[in-house]
Amino acid sequence: MRKIDKTYADPLGLIWIHAAGRMGMRIERSAEVNASWDGRGVLTIGTPETLDPDDSLAQMILHEICHALCEGPECVHQPDWGLQSFDPSKKFHEHACLRLQAALADQYGMRSFFAATTMFRSYYDRLPADPLEGGDGGGDDGQAIALAKAAWQRAHHGPWAEPLHDALRRTAILARALSGLTTENSLWHGQGDAAV
Repeated sequence: MRKIDKTYADPLGLIWIHAAGRMGMRIERSAEVNASWDGRGVLTIGTPETLDPDDSLAQMILHEICHALCEGPECVHQPDWGLQSFDPSKKFHEHACLRLQAALADQYGMRSFFAATTMFRSYYDRLPADPLEGGDGGGDDGQAIALAKAAWQRAHHGPWAEPLHDALRRTAILARALSGLTTENSLWHGQGDAAV
């Protein structure tokens, strides 16, 4: 019988698990959650069969990083970044996260690749060319933009900046390596066109 001493791992997953580790997050997978931060260093992401077909581990991790950046450094010690998703008055926190997510992805030509796939996808798709400016027709634009702009500064000058942008850059490199190989129904199709 052949001895197997190596296993295959998805390169994209490796990139984002490594980045998360550099930010003090250990990634675990569970069919019991979509995404959950325990406030003690563990970020649990749903297993592949529980996620939408256009979700990826990378997109899920980036989304949670954006939540943390929007809520500020003190949130890392609170479960789920101190957010309560069932509270309608806090919806602008989700909108801020999505604005930051789009703005970061735009730097690497990856906005559609990193798009939200939840019920907030329609909001994400309506964001303007500059997601840190302008409205989308919602009533909480001012609050969302203010949070996203503060998070943008943390994303570029805070302790997570280097691992975050390294992961985004590596993802865009993978996308460019697949150029010409994907069909239009692939999430990778036409991604990574920005300079990295």
